[in-house]
Amino acid sequence: MGADDPVTAGEASSSPPPRPELATMLATEHWSLLGTRSMTWSEIMSRISILLTVMSAFLVVLALVAQGVGFDRSLLGLGIGFAAASLVVGSLTALRVGLASQEDAQLIRAMNRLRAAYVELAPEIEPYLTASTKDDQAGLMATYTLGNRRPMLVHIVGSTTFFVIVINTLVAGTLGALVGAAAQETTWLTVACGVGAALAWFALQLEVTRRMFGVPFEDVRFPSGT
Repeated sequence: MGADDPVTAGEASSSPPPRPELATMLATEHWSLLGTRSMTWSEIMSRISILLTVMSAFLVVLALVAQGVGFDRSLLGLGIGFAAASLVVGSLTALRVGLASQEDAQLIRAMNRLRAAYVELAPEIEPYLTASTKDDQAGLMATYTLGNRRPMLVHIVGSTTFFVIVINTLVAGTLGALVGAAAQETTWLTVACGVGAALAWFALQLEVTRRMFGVPFEDVRFPSGT
């Protein structure tokens, strides 16, 4: 057919014209999501810094009191109170970190969807994208790891949530040992109280985290493999 063929001209006229404003709107939404993610993790880092500062302050107070009154029963009671307060603050911090991680996952999925829209507008850019255009679990992990295959265990152990869980586990173990010492138990029973409290609190935190992150995504729009 020639360039002046009426069918060709009709087909060309029926195709929708390009809309460059769509890319602008998508980019605006993308920057909004990035800003929200940045503010979320800025808050989390502040919460963790406050937690560590409070714990450090408690240790300094205990050291000053020990210099003044020595290692007697009053110091033991003060240590139990400080450890309990640290565990409460640490548990609240762990809960907020877990919620922030959930929010972060949804933000990343939203940005993956926007990349899918970019590829629909300009398919030729897909080979240049490092992050995923899929919003399922596989696409989420592909964006988290920037395309690098990484064992799930490594990702979990290296996460901020696990970091706070470990801190709370150490505090729980310390609290258990202090309570055992206050009850004037033997050395072995005191150690058992500390280890038991640490393991119990560690298991409890892992179960709470598993329940928070074990729910599959129900609103997948761009599954992998399509």
